[in-house]
Amino acid sequence: MIELGLDTFGDVTLGADGQPKPMDQVLRDVVEEAVLADQVGVSFIGLGEHHRADFAISAPEMVLAAIAGRTSRIRLGTAVTVLSSDDPVRVFQRFSTLNAVSNGRAEVILGRGSFTESYALFGYDMDDYERLFEEKLDLFARLVREPKVTWSGETRSGLTDTVVYPPLGPQGLTTWVGVGGSPESVVRVVRQDLQLMLAIIGGDPRRFVPYVDLYHRAVKQLGRQARPIGIHSPGHVAETDELAREQLWPHYREMFGRLGRERGWPPVTKDKYLAEVEHGSLYVGSPDTVARKIAAAVTALGVQRFDMKYSTGPMPHGQLLDGIRLYGEKVIPMVQEMVAKAVVAA
Repeated sequence: MIELGLDTFGDVTLGADGQPKPMDQVLRDVVEEAVLADQVGVSFIGLGEHHRADFAISAPEMVLAAIAGRTSRIRLGTAVTVLSSDDPVRVFQRFSTLNAVSNGRAEVILGRGSFTESYALFGYDMDDYERLFEEKLDLFARLVREPKVTWSGETRSGLTDTVVYPPLGPQGLTTWVGVGGSPESVVRVVRQDLQLMLAIIGGDPRRFVPYVDLYHRAVKQLGRQARPIGIHSPGHVAETDELAREQLWPHYREMFGRLGRERGWPPVTKDKYLAEVEHGSLYVGSPDTVARKIAAAVTALGVQRFDMKYSTGPMPHGQLLDGIRLYGEKVIPMVQEMVAKAVVAA
């Protein structure tokens, strides 16, 4: 059965006065959003790591620990942990600890991130971008598989027959790797025997079918076990299509306009926004509309998990809560029914 989760970067939201909320309040709001997600049946909550003024979450495991104490069933993870500018041993320890205190509910999604602020902040050279991730992912994969690790590389000191504490329990730690569309990255995930999470943030999701096909070819060629594949895309749910589109548009325009100025992208127009809603990977609308679009995407790609980034720009906390409630109570059961029927029909 398809699993459906939610992701957030802790986007700094607007308060009742129309001004940005302080980050401490945004973090408390994220905890409340996750508590609601747990109550309405969402499978997973993922918190993204960032180090910039528009996102409040820089230490996602701390927020996840707070969420663990307020929830009972939802799985807790990141979206993503920027492994390249972190230490794999410390990341392992933080997640093995979270896994223990949450009674086995921790997951981690590792990646290089779409922003680069963490490299300078933690003293890493962007010239080492590829090598940092390659080596650190290799070490992390060993840590989650082997009780004693021997490893050597160029980006940190080596380990010899080392036990890292606290150890994982017999259930281990579900480990995903976020991939934005590089064939080499897909093969790397298979080589390390981890789970593939495709970040599809624009365009027709069916353009990622070749990456899913590549994953399965690599599994066969490398003699690995096929594991669940997931996709991550942005969206927003409201009572009607028109309301969802109008609620999200000013915040989408604000966020992508800001990123566009930083990266030299063309201005965001409402026509482009609506085209992405209609034909791309922006899951915006009523519960029925969003459910049909999710079901179509996961069926076309043959994946087992869909995570929707429910926060985009400074959208108010109240609207985020409304969207989470509709996602859990209406979208998830509809998607599961649609996908089940599609499987039977096939």
